[in-house]
Amino acid sequence: MKVDGHCLCGAIAYEAEVTPGSITVCHCLDCQVQSGTAFRANIPAPAEGFRLLRGTPRTWVKTAASGARRLLAFCGDCGTPLYACAEQAPTVYSLRTGTIVQRQQLGEPMRQIWTRRCLDWAVPAGDMPRFEGQP
Repeated sequence: MKVDGHCLCGAIAYEAEVTPGSITVCHCLDCQVQSGTAFRANIPAPAEGFRLLRGTPRTWVKTAASGARRLLAFCGDCGTPLYACAEQAPTVYSLRTGTIVQRQQLGEPMRQIWTRRCLDWAVPAGDMPRFEGQP
């Protein structure tokens, strides 16, 4: 499915190819802090189908406990988180579903990860697989 997305102020815009029903809800502490809420919903977009249409995001490199380095992209003007990807030669972009215009058509999440960090009141509805950490 072809989607397009943008930050809140419109300075950054992109298009991508995604598979509906492939959303992951992440409850890790980093996602809670960066999203400013209890979890984050992401959908993978293969690199060959992702294209920036307008603007250049600011980036910050996060080093996970595993040592993996992830590039986090966001709008330098309004601060909207846009995506995460590998720091070098990304093959997949993890798009923040709230930035996608067609978010209602993306379907239900397929899984929840890092549920051991889930806030008691923040369990998304649905009967999907749950993983205490990174699957």
